[in-house]
Amino acid sequence: MSRSIPRRTFLRATSVTLALAACRKRSEPPREGMITVPPGPVAAATMPRRPLGRTGVNVSIVGLGGFHVGGVADEVESVRLVRSAIDRGVTFMDNCWDYHDGRSEERMGKALRDGYRKRAFLMTKIDGRTRKAAMDQLEQSLARLQTDVIDLVQIHEIIRPDDPARCFAAGGCVEALLDARAAGKVRFIGFTGHKDPAYFLEMLAVADAHDVAFDAVQMPLNVMDAHFKSFEKTVLPVLVQKGIGVLGMKSLGGGKILESKAVTALECLHYAMNLPTSTVITGVDGMGTLDQAIAAALTFSPLDKQAVAALLERTQPFAGSGRYERFKTTTDHDGTTRHPEWLESASI
Repeated sequence: MSRSIPRRTFLRATSVTLALAACRKRSEPPREGMITVPPGPVAAATMPRRPLGRTGVNVSIVGLGGFHVGGVADEVESVRLVRSAIDRGVTFMDNCWDYHDGRSEERMGKALRDGYRKRAFLMTKIDGRTRKAAMDQLEQSLARLQTDVIDLVQIHEIIRPDDPARCFAAGGCVEALLDARAAGKVRFIGFTGHKDPAYFLEMLAVADAHDVAFDAVQMPLNVMDAHFKSFEKTVLPVLVQKGIGVLGMKSLGGGKILESKAVTALECLHYAMNLPTSTVITGVDGMGTLDQAIAAALTFSPLDKQAVAALLERTQPFAGSGRYERFKTTTDHDGTTRHPEWLESASI
């Protein structure tokens, strides 16, 4: 089932492309069906930004996923992708201590040299559940990212029912993050996960009991999530009520959602942007997917109720079993399940 781009979106995309045509310099042909947005100052100047919760910081509506940075075959190309994204207005940089055994952070650190660090909001994640493991991992991340301070550090993979208790236990990782923030190594703190909304609600409840306020939370938000074990329906309203920054991820389900043929990539990204997200983090593995992310940001306008209802009606038949969100139903995406040692040490 093919889906055409709505006329309003097409017209906005066309105007963006024409406005930037003068600075068009392509090194990679666009992929079929993509709206291309050439690099240039117009794109950077018009990139929408949103508040990151109550932090007082505004970030780009689309964020660069750090996992793919380490997966690009050529390091020079991965550095070019990060810098091109920043040049075109993307400020939010996602990463993690364990991505590609630290290679993602190392490459991003190189990309953020030459003044680029000052233009980016830098986030990474740690896996350690103990104070020592978390602090050791954080020190490694600081070194790899070549920075004295990381804007946001999040506890990675809250995917087990006992994770909240472990994180907040005496000598747990929350102590490390609070100490790092007090020392000026970290500006803001948060947590991530992709398994079960119930674990997130427990994490927030335990944080309240310990008088700890998280600044941001990262979770799957997409057209399939609305129908199955939904973070959107259960966790999102709580984050909005608390003024916590919402980091949307897996808007395309790692590309799996597109296999349903029910929606286009642009529709997937726009759906996530239509939610009260601070930024929508998306994987970029080449200039084509970077163009896609930029196009989605520059052509986004709020979806009315009818448009949202139409997207949900189309995707409902495919979503019930979670087959396009395997990160909820399997261990395929669980790095700390495959490497439980990361919860207790900084050896990678």
